[in-house]
Amino acid sequence: MELHDIVDKRRALRALEKVTIPDDMVRELARTAGLAPSCFNKQPWRFVFVREEGMLDQLHGALSRGNKWAERASMIMAAVSEPELDCVTGGREYYLFDTGMATAFLLLKATEMGLVAHPIAGFDEEKAKTILGVPERMRLITLVIFGTHAANPEELLSESQLERERERPLRLKLAEIMMHERYSSSSNISSE
Repeated sequence: MELHDIVDKRRALRALEKVTIPDDMVRELARTAGLAPSCFNKQPWRFVFVREEGMLDQLHGALSRGNKWAERASMIMAAVSEPELDCVTGGREYYLFDTGMATAFLLLKATEMGLVAHPIAGFDEEKAKTILGVPERMRLITLVIFGTHAANPEELLSESQLERERERPLRLKLAEIMMHERYSSSSNISSE
């Protein structure tokens, strides 16, 4: 599959079916994430992969009510880091950016493997960190929910969730996100 196809196919779907994700796939996901660029190659990301049912059940207790769908996860991955693991230049802490890039690599690799990988922000960070044994000084930046897309999403999702699942959410036009030479609140780019 070409990168363009992987990017087009990647979706944060909610209608999941459980699937076995073997050790070699987890290693390949981590290896791919580890190839991401980072400030001075500091590689500040740390990933905790959870597949054991008892641990998954505990993590469900850290999810927000809006992420109840994530209880059908085959695996949950926690992306963890801290400022001390990466560059701090001019007051800019790069650990969040660099860990985000590595997580994006992982999302694309999961898509290539036929998995759904849905990052979420709706969780209790302190509770999830306690469950996972993440040191207090570190940030749990995101949880990524893994599974395969369910054949019958209408049996798993509410009507409003189904509407969002059917089609890719609209993206901003290039004219809204792309500028040349200087920042402007109105774009100077044609919207082709």
